[in-house]
Amino acid sequence: MKERAVVEGVAWVGAVDWDRRLFDELIPLPDGTSYNAYLVRGAEKTVLMDSVDPGFTDVLLARLENGGVQRIDYVVCHHAEQDHSGAIPAVLAKYPEAVVLATEKCKGMIVDLLGIAPGRIRTVADRERIDIGGLTLEFIHFPWVHWPETMLTWLPERRILFTCDLFGSHLATSEMFAGNDPLVLPGAKRYYAEIMMPFRSFIQKNMEKVTVLEPALIAPSHGPIHDHPALILDAYREWLSAPPKNLVVVPYISMHDSTRRLVEHFVEACARLGVRAEQVNLAEPDVGKLAMLLVDAATIVIGTPTVLAGPHPKVAYAASLANLIRPKARFLSVIGSFSWGGKVVEQLAAMVPNLKVEIIPPVLARGVPKAEDQAALDRLAEAIAQKHATL
Repeated sequence: MKERAVVEGVAWVGAVDWDRRLFDELIPLPDGTSYNAYLVRGAEKTVLMDSVDPGFTDVLLARLENGGVQRIDYVVCHHAEQDHSGAIPAVLAKYPEAVVLATEKCKGMIVDLLGIAPGRIRTVADRERIDIGGLTLEFIHFPWVHWPETMLTWLPERRILFTCDLFGSHLATSEMFAGNDPLVLPGAKRYYAEIMMPFRSFIQKNMEKVTVLEPALIAPSHGPIHDHPALILDAYREWLSAPPKNLVVVPYISMHDSTRRLVEHFVEACARLGVRAEQVNLAEPDVGKLAMLLVDAATIVIGTPTVLAGPHPKVAYAASLANLIRPKARFLSVIGSFSWGGKVVEQLAAMVPNLKVEIIPPVLARGVPKAEDQAALDRLAEAIAQKHATL
């Protein structure tokens, strides 16, 4: 449990959670995660950048103790969520002289969430600077990545940008640096899709605050440090701003095989027309995989049987997820089966008010798919191919 040097005056003192498989009781973590905290030593003051999840408090304290840290002057709280802030009360108890630095909104939140005494917290303004002795901390307010109180910290003398959740990835690894390996991007994309995509417009408006700095290192609070920051910055630009791709995502579930047969015929029809289609079975869904596909999708086609005149509950859940994360998709349709009737299309459309999509006429089959249903699916695939040609 020792600190690891990042650059002169900066050390990593966080924790790697190899075994965690679920975040917020919602988000799958197939590769675990990490809780990155960083120690910055100036000639006059010592600063802790964030902390760790409460379950790893002992790891953080051990790294500080083994590093000979006898005094911490400031603890920077970039974001109040407990996987970053949860060990701050223990740090304050061990280092009674320490003061928390946070935005005004963050101050109120950590008082409520962690019970920190308001007198131990100092608020910092946007672009405020603090000299810690040969090193400067500049605080950059960056709200809604992904809570309203978030900020970043810029260390200009080392060209390090501490970004908390922004540019992070849920990845347990012993490698401290991402390098220039593009294989680090899938984890970052999954993280973006699950956490950041709902706030795409806010990030777009504020990205220049990051790019104008031209950082040499981007140090997030989850996953490895980006020592080739152009890789992650270019990826974010594409995820944020590029038009959707020639991709149809088909989340579906099937109770008696009819909807599955419809989905498989439709996906084959798309493939014949040069449209990439990805079907995602919602029986045991990986919501992270679904969210990643939705980053690029131009069209969402929901496949559902009819249950009590409405969509299957797991399909309704997927529609609600899409509505929450607000992908760039431009078109939406529904395919499915029914026995006596229902309002599947109307109910699903009402579940996605945040999606600014054009509704393409659905294909609903009574019972087992018949030749006319397959022909309707072919026409749906053709309509989508024509719309994708204009992207």
